Amino acid sequence: MPAQSEEQQRAAGMALAAKRGEIPVSDLKGAARDMYNSMTEEQLRELASKPTRRRIS
Repeated sequence: MPAQSEEQQRAAGMALAAKRGEIPVSDLKGAARDMYNSMTEEQLRELASKPTRRRIS
């Protein structure tokens, strides 16, 4: 599933870094903390790595 926005993609990247032990969980706030608690490492990797979905105007 592609990220809806760059902010969502960034939050997934932060949550993924915490899952891997690269940053402390205490550094996570808001959506990043929610993603950390509710998603697997594989789901986070997929969300953080795919380009954001483009809107057609």
